[in-house]
Amino acid sequence: MLSNYQQFFYGSLGNLSVVMIGLIIVWSLVWKGLALWRSAKNDQKYWFIAFLIFNTVGVLPIIYFVFFQKKGKSK
Repeated sequence: MLSNYQQFFYGSLGNLSVVMIGLIIVWSLVWKGLALWRSAKNDQKYWFIAFLIFNTVGVLPIIYFVFFQKKGKSK
């Protein structure tokens, strides 16, 4: 038999945690996919390998986009 606390956790908070985990996974996949695509396009092998190995919930790809991405050619 579950206590009131356990019923509350498994009922409402349990569903919330599943949603949060799902959102974190989507967030991470979007940033990782964009960073992998951009690093491959810019021929940056070491960044590509780092994105494949490390899961940082989007932090490493954001740092890459802000500081290390090659700038496009201006016309």
